[in-house]
Amino acid sequence: MANYTKQNARQWVRENLKGAINCTIPSFTQDLKSLNPAAIRHDVRLAKEHGFIGTLGVSEISITLPEYIDFIRIMREEAGEGFCITHHASWNNLEQNIEAVKMAEEAGADFVLLSYPPNFYPESEDDIFEYTKAVCDATNLAVMVFPMFLWGFASRIHPSDIPVTVLRRLIDECPNVAAIKAEGGFPSIQSVIECHRLFGDEVVISMPIEGELLPLSQIMPLQLSATSDHEYYGPIIPKAMRLLSEGKYDEVTEIYWQLHPARKIKSALAAQLHGGAFINRQAWKFQGWLQGYNGGPLRMPTQRIHDSQMMSLKKGLIDAGLTPSMDPFREFFKGRIQE
Repeated sequence: MANYTKQNARQWVRENLKGAINCTIPSFTQDLKSLNPAAIRHDVRLAKEHGFIGTLGVSEISITLPEYIDFIRIMREEAGEGFCITHHASWNNLEQNIEAVKMAEEAGADFVLLSYPPNFYPESEDDIFEYTKAVCDATNLAVMVFPMFLWGFASRIHPSDIPVTVLRRLIDECPNVAAIKAEGGFPSIQSVIECHRLFGDEVVISMPIEGELLPLSQIMPLQLSATSDHEYYGPIIPKAMRLLSEGKYDEVTEIYWQLHPARKIKSALAAQLHGGAFINRQAWKFQGWLQGYNGGPLRMPTQRIHDSQMMSLKKGLIDAGLTPSMDPFREFFKGRIQE
């Protein structure tokens, strides 16, 4: 159980979530019938070694809710105290999301990233508000609201995906809305600037996209980068966050330019790997594998990643002066810790 109350969730986030939170995608046994606890523990340990302050337990793959809750428990046990286990509130409908967030809280999650189901079709700001408030009301955990293009709200509701009028209401009426993952209207940076200006004194504003995080943090305080596939860069983003907190902007700028070759390749592949309104979790798992994370097979249905894409991602890290795994690509599909 979280060591804070619903009423002081914002204070807890402000005081404790300073740094970067990466993503952990569940690992399975070779026959894909069960979770692979040893591999999951490996990924949590490595995230801690890399300097992350926490990790998101990704739910947007083929996994049952009971398995997912076991996944959260395994991560919690391995993480110990002081490492933020984030629940991914991304399930099929509101009822299941309410069930899931209650179970995740009981299993030891500290924090919630709130997503919206593909079948959720809001036609007004009120629809978004009511859905979000219902999830927030169902848990004592701190919640991070997530304006984002994937939800498809921009064409009907507002170009910023979740307008600030809705965010204002949520902050006023839900004491556990403690952070905003400000990707609204991406690739525009207006959302993070607007959220920081309007709400930065009340809730923590997170910028999860390192290409925007590293420059923007030099002119506006951003204490949190959560949640993202920062594991692609190994320990570099946690290091950059520490340097930003120390005001060492010249060193952060050097990191920004160092990563630029990898950033360009990763961005160029985004349309291929994340085409349509979804994230290619197979690709994210491969990105982590390049830095020593488990990798391993995912259940159908899953997106694919091909040799040319894997080679490009690997080359990006080499061009950035990093040292990705040189193991044959076939090893990614087996996983480092096999059961």
